[in-house]
This record gives sequence, C-alpha cells and structure tokens, in this order.
Amino acid sequence: ELLTEIRGWLEECDGVTISGGEPFDQSDALEELLAGIRGSAVTVLVYSGYSFERLQDLAIIGSGLVDALISDPFLLEESQTKALRGSDNQRLLLLTAKGREVFNALDRPVLDSEQRLDVMFDPSGAVWFAGIPRRGDLRRLREILASDGHWAKTTEAGQ
Repeated sequence: ELLTEIRGWLEECDGVTISGGEPFDQSDALEELLAGIRGSAVTVLVYSGYSFERLQDLAIIGSGLVDALISDPFLLEESQTKALRGSDNQRLLLLTAKGREVFNALDRPVLDSEQRLDVMFDPSGAVWFAGIPRRGDLRRLREILASDGHWAKTTEAGQ
C-alpha cells in the first residue's frame, strides 16, 4: 500500500530516507519496502538507533538495498557538528558503491549553509519538517509563533 502511494514521488526524487522509530525492529517490512523502492534509481539512506555491530549480520545490510546507514543512538548531550547526524556519536556507513558515490562527500562537519529544514503542508493543514534541525531550532520556532499569537506542538524533547 505504501509503495503504491509513493510510486509517483519516486520518479521525482533522488533518494529515500527511512527514519523514525526503529526501522530494523520491522526488518521484514523494511526489506519489502526497500525491495520495492529499489526498482527505481533512488538512493536509500536508513537511520538506526542501533550500532552497526548489532545490525551487520542482518541479511538486509548486505543485500544492497541500503546504500548508506546512519547508526548508533541520538544522544542529546553529544555535540552536533557532523553532516546528516543529530549527534556526533552517530556513524555514517557507506554500504554500496552508490552509497559511496552519493554520501562520501558528506562524511564531514556540516556547513552552516546546509543547516536548513524543508517545510511541507498536508491537505489537513498539518505542517511537516524534513531535515535535521539544529539544537533549539524548534524551540525558537515555537517562540516566534507564540510572539505572533500562534502555537506549535513539537516532539523536540527539552529544547
């Protein structure tokens, strides 16, 4: 059902990112989803809170379905200076030739000009952000909206 819903988007995008919750806790469904996505030319990046050492023996890791993996848990107390990562303890692992081609240049500190969020609005009026916010970005958004008489509910803990 999900593949049917996103099929049109796959033709327009360069890559797919899987994150949120723990994708590998549903490894059969993840593998089915990625096998369906792999029919397109998109690059696949997956985030996991698990260490690579815990995941490396899973068939999906060596299957070629995942081009790049960000592993290890997000830690709020860690600094946030590396591209694509919420905290510096997280590792970028390049698992395919395509992953190395696309993501190798991103295994470095993030530039200020790259720290942005994409904003999307769905038909119900919900607002969605895509990207990795800097520490405090969502708190600042709530403050800006509140100063103009609006409110926002975010899931950013303690920020």
